[in-house]
Amino acid sequence: MKKLIKRIVKVRNTTEHLKQSEHYKTRDIVSAYGFLTPALILAILFIVLPIILAFTYGFTDYYLLKPNDKEYIGLENFKRMLTDEVLIQSFKNTLKFVVFVVPLQLSMALGLALIVNKKIRGVGFFRTAYFSPAVLSLVVISILWTVMLNPTSGLINELLANVGISKQPFLSSASQAMYTIIGISAWSGCGYQMMIFLAGLKNIDGSLYEAADIDGANAFQKFLFITIPSLKPILMFLVITTTIQAFKLIVQPMVMTGGGPDYSTITILQYIYEYGFRHRNIGYASAITLVFTIFLVVISIIIKKLFREEKVA
Repeated sequence: MKKLIKRIVKVRNTTEHLKQSEHYKTRDIVSAYGFLTPALILAILFIVLPIILAFTYGFTDYYLLKPNDKEYIGLENFKRMLTDEVLIQSFKNTLKFVVFVVPLQLSMALGLALIVNKKIRGVGFFRTAYFSPAVLSLVVISILWTVMLNPTSGLINELLANVGISKQPFLSSASQAMYTIIGISAWSGCGYQMMIFLAGLKNIDGSLYEAADIDGANAFQKFLFITIPSLKPILMFLVITTTIQAFKLIVQPMVMTGGGPDYSTITILQYIYEYGFRHRNIGYASAITLVFTIFLVVISIIIKKLFREEKVA
């Protein structure tokens, strides 16, 4: 009888506990959705809705000043892209920027992370100095560099003249402008990646390096066989995010060169902006945006496949 009573009490307590758990779960879910609602509303308004509208407008001849006169034109906007020489040039410029800036920026970031990871006096100052450009506005950075790279009176050309090197056109040269923007972009953005690399370096087990020292490994071997494999997940994340950010280049060429000279620095996003807001051709700009978005998704998938980690048995 006592055993039966204990079982009944136990079942009752379990039932009450489950009810309380369900009550708490429901309350937690309601609270969670309450906190998520503002973000969801903003995401719908500024992400989901624009995507839907871009998909709709991409198949029309929508002109911004005549919103009521738009007509469905099928694939005409997409066919036009195949023969648009400026669009093709902007894609080549964007691709060149990505190919050069991603490895350069990540290499600089990893190198700086290795430097500031050393236990030396004053390393905190250098860590802050290296990271500071990443928190500055790209517009401010672009204006400052435009002034310093002035072909006649800029600080950089004055320094070159003092060491016997002739003044360079930099941003006013079709052959130098994009490479100049690449260098400035890599410098301004590497501080952010440096901090992420630094966090990864702090998490590497020091015993691995001690074992490598015992085996007689040199610094390069430890970097190649310990540091790089340990940073693989972080490296994958940074390659994907940096590549996507690089494809979205627009501020630097707009401020520093305006897309010139001779369309040598115009990018995809700048071209979309020009057609959508200056020429007011929303239909064609939306079509380019759709294709560009699909392209970015494919690039992200390819990078993830290349960095796919082996499954642990």
